[in-house]
Amino acid sequence: MRILVMGASLRPGSFNVRLAELAASVLRDQEVEVDLARYAEFQVPGYDASAEDGQGVPDGARRFADRLRAADAFVLVSPEYNASVPGTLKNLVDWVSRLKPQPFWGHHGLLMSASPRLTGGNRGLWALRVPLEHLGARMFPEMVSVAQADTAFAEDGGIAEEKQAKRMRRTIEDFVALVRAVRSRP
Repeated sequence: MRILVMGASLRPGSFNVRLAELAASVLRDQEVEVDLARYAEFQVPGYDASAEDGQGVPDGARRFADRLRAADAFVLVSPEYNASVPGTLKNLVDWVSRLKPQPFWGHHGLLMSASPRLTGGNRGLWALRVPLEHLGARMFPEMVSVAQADTAFAEDGGIAEEKQAKRMRRTIEDFVALVRAVRSRP
């Protein structure tokens, strides 16, 4: 099984990139092949229907769609901007939505976030679920939100607080079990 994992942040030292790397490690422990993508690989201009008509879907969106199609499932780790999804990530989703067949359709997805705030970026994840589900992604019901991310990570890269670390690991394990069960269905 292959899972695409992406921390949707360009900021050096991003908590969300750290969380994506941690998720990739937990997935590897589950004997999953991980495609750990760098968000910078998929940068696209603001969506513009006239530009699409003239130049087509940009390469960054096509690269993301190709990586998504090559995976059995995906994990998106997104920051929260103003209680919502970052505009650049929503813009990438909008561009990918223009491709046919729809790359998100039928793919299982898990959403995660890390934020210095007490909500852990959870509000942004709820906003991100809407367009992904609209595009046919089967979003895992549980999401992982790491609150107080500025102090949440241990020196080894893991989550310092044991209860939160166990919950994150369990959520990822349950997600993998679901994807495996669906893949093995006749």
